[in-house]
Amino acid sequence: MNNNNEKNRIAYDKKAGNYDNTLDGKFTAAFKDMLLANMKIRENDCVLDVGCGNGMLLSKISAAHNIQGFGVDISPNMVKYAKVRNPKFNFAVSESENMPFGDNSMNIITVCAAYHHFPNVNTFAREAKRILKPDGRLYIAEVHVPVIIRPIANIFLPFSKDGDVKFYSSKEIVATFSNAGFSFVNTVRKGHVQVVEFLQPVT
Repeated sequence: MNNNNEKNRIAYDKKAGNYDNTLDGKFTAAFKDMLLANMKIRENDCVLDVGCGNGMLLSKISAAHNIQGFGVDISPNMVKYAKVRNPKFNFAVSESENMPFGDNSMNIITVCAAYHHFPNVNTFAREAKRILKPDGRLYIAEVHVPVIIRPIANIFLPFSKDGDVKFYSSKEIVATFSNAGFSFVNTVRKGHVQVVEFLQPVT
């Protein structure tokens, strides 16, 4: 297992039982709200949340829409709590670079405040491309760090005990997924939250 993934697993296994009340849990609530406000969801869509944590985002989506929910997380304890919260959905312990889903199997893929933990975003982009159905949508809700601060923050970020790797600008996120074959749709930004939306082209 990649060292960042291992640090991520250890850190979030410890936080899982009380995650919603931790600083992380409260911080990421705004990301979930931004996703809910900007996602385009159809009846019975298959929705995969990558880095799903304790399943709160899928729970919020399913309260508003009839979906088939799927989630993966590096933390076994987070997955355990996600299953309790969403017993009808399917969850698995998995890294973002190699997920246990078939080709063209999902209508929507979300990443909620987890992208900066991924050790190889290019590999994840290719994996998302494989899994997403034609005309499916990918949403990356990620931390927005001002351009003046970002280079300094990224010097110290790899020393994080939580497995953080890098903070990305919206342009960097767009470049990564455009290179993987996605079509860029839109970026919405509010305060420290940015949501970048992509479309899987119909070939």
